[in-house]
Amino acid sequence: MEKFKELIKKIKPVDFIIIAFCIIALCVGFYTYKGFRQTADKQIEATSKIIFKVYMRGVTFSGEEIPIKKGEKTFISIRNVPYSDLDIVDVDADRRKIVIPTPAGQKYLTVTDDSQPDLYDVVVTLTDNAKITKDGAVVGGNKIKMGLPITLEGANYKFTGSVSDLQVSDAVDNETINKDMNTTDDVQ
Repeated sequence: MEKFKELIKKIKPVDFIIIAFCIIALCVGFYTYKGFRQTADKQIEATSKIIFKVYMRGVTFSGEEIPIKKGEKTFISIRNVPYSDLDIVDVDADRRKIVIPTPAGQKYLTVTDDSQPDLYDVVVTLTDNAKITKDGAVVGGNKIKMGLPITLEGANYKFTGSVSDLQVSDAVDNETINKDMNTTDDVQ
């Protein structure tokens, strides 16, 4: 008993902390091994192709044609973090419109705003492969959801917009995954 008391006196408080940390690490490892704790790779339900639209409001362009073209590639940055080149599926560029009331006062007309001839609203449709989780589609480590800020960059342009639509094209067949998928998270 005396030797045990001497051994306890030699052990410093830092040693107790290290021993406690090792015991906790062993417990976490055991629970992970037995499946009580989920790791990141087990949260991925499927890999699927997604199509998402990026809406860019108020793009100023005074050239002959919009530099973003269907069928080309564009480099995207998600939340100012560079990601990858993605295929452009479709581009819809429309001059800025204004609303004018009619003389009858019952209906409104939308007409092109001639006071700002170089101002466009652009919707670019992109495609990529994503990992599908219960929280939604994940691309480049980021959940792709409506409202997510994205920058499109090409040889002669760099425009910023936000995701306005998202579709999983190779839809996951498992209905419980689709039902449990949370699409209401705040993207900020």
